[in-house]
Amino acid sequence: MSKLYFKYGAMGSSKTAQALMCRFNYLSKGFNVFLFKPKTDNRCVINGVPLVSSRIGLTSECIEFSTTDSFDDLCEKYDILHSNSVIIVDEAQFLTTKQVNELKAKSQIVPVLCYGLLTNFKTELFEGSKRLVEISDSLSEIKSVCRCGRKATVNARIVNGKIASDGSEIVIGGDESYEGMCYNCYIKRKNEENGKN
Repeated sequence: MSKLYFKYGAMGSSKTAQALMCRFNYLSKGFNVFLFKPKTDNRCVINGVPLVSSRIGLTSECIEFSTTDSFDDLCEKYDILHSNSVIIVDEAQFLTTKQVNELKAKSQIVPVLCYGLLTNFKTELFEGSKRLVEISDSLSEIKSVCRCGRKATVNARIVNGKIASDGSEIVIGGDESYEGMCYNCYIKRKNEENGKN
């Protein structure tokens, strides 16, 4: 039976690499894999072809979607809903509630695997992640570590060497803009930067 899966983790936890390895595994078993990423993640486009690319060098062509796209329409356009198809979504935190609801409906027909962040840099749930937590059949955390060795749970946005507390929810970036931290280190560094002990 097909399901909706949400696999989440902090920055640097290998979410994209795991999505690409999952894609490879399904392809090697003869499945048709439809890999999606949001258009807002424009870091990797080569010769006009959108790619999903991990920090460790795994890469694959993909289908881009915007917040106004319907997965009902995308599934029809790409003829996805067959018994040997699989949908994988990278950066799933950028899905809208409506899109997650559509993917839940599709997961009754084909497996749908979503990979993304749980919370933004303010430690608040993203819209897509919130809905995925509410209706996914399977939730699993992809763990990573803070510099101190504890589990990283916070996606700290770093601006001019300091942790940012405000700004737009969506600022695309990697290790140069974000750091996965444990909550203790996050609060300690914020306090130190604000002159508190």
